[in-house]
Amino acid sequence: MKLLVATQNKHKKEEIEAILNPSFEVVTLSDLNDFDEVEETGDSFFENALLKASYYAKKHQMLTLADDSGLCIDALNGEPGIYSARYSGGSDQENIQLVLDKLRDTQDRGAHFTCVLVLYDPSTNAHQSFQGDLYGIIESKPKGSNGFGYDPIFFVPEYKQTLAEMHSKHKNLISHRAIALQALKEALI
Repeated sequence: MKLLVATQNKHKKEEIEAILNPSFEVVTLSDLNDFDEVEETGDSFFENALLKASYYAKKHQMLTLADDSGLCIDALNGEPGIYSARYSGGSDQENIQLVLDKLRDTQDRGAHFTCVLVLYDPSTNAHQSFQGDLYGIIESKPKGSNGFGYDPIFFVPEYKQTLAEMHSKHKNLISHRAIALQALKEALI
C-alpha cells in the first residue's frame, strides 16, 4: 500500500521506512516534486500535523501521514515546542546554541521530545492521530554526529548517550517518532 509522507526531510523518510517497511511503500513530497509549503498556524503539534496531512491528502488523493514534532524543555516552559525547527531562525546548530545559551544558568535540564502523527484518508476525510514522547536531559554541549536537529544535546539516561551518539537503528527503536509510528503500525494491523 502506498503512503504519502508529507515531508521533504530525507531523514524522516528513512526513519519512517525503517519502521513501517514492508507494510507500506513510502512516498514523500520530494518524490512527487511537490514543494508546496503548508503554513503551520496551529497552536499544537496535533493541529499542525492535521493541517499538513489533510492538505496533501486532498491534493494528491493519497493516504497521507504528516507529523509535527519538537523539543519541549521544562525550564523554558515547554520551549521551543512547536517552533523547534525554526527556534533561532537559523540552522540546527544555531537552534542548539540558543537552547544552550538559555539554559546556561539553570540546573533544571529536563526535557522531552514529542511527535504527533496524523494519518488522513482523503476518500473519507477521516483521520487518526498517534503520539510518542521520549524523556531525557539537555546536555551542556553537543555530543555525537548521528541524527539531526537537537539530537546532539538530548541525553537519554537509560542508554547513557545522546540521540546523536546512538546508531540510527537503535534510535529508530526508542525515538518519539518511533513510539508514535509503532502505535500507528499497531492500529493499522
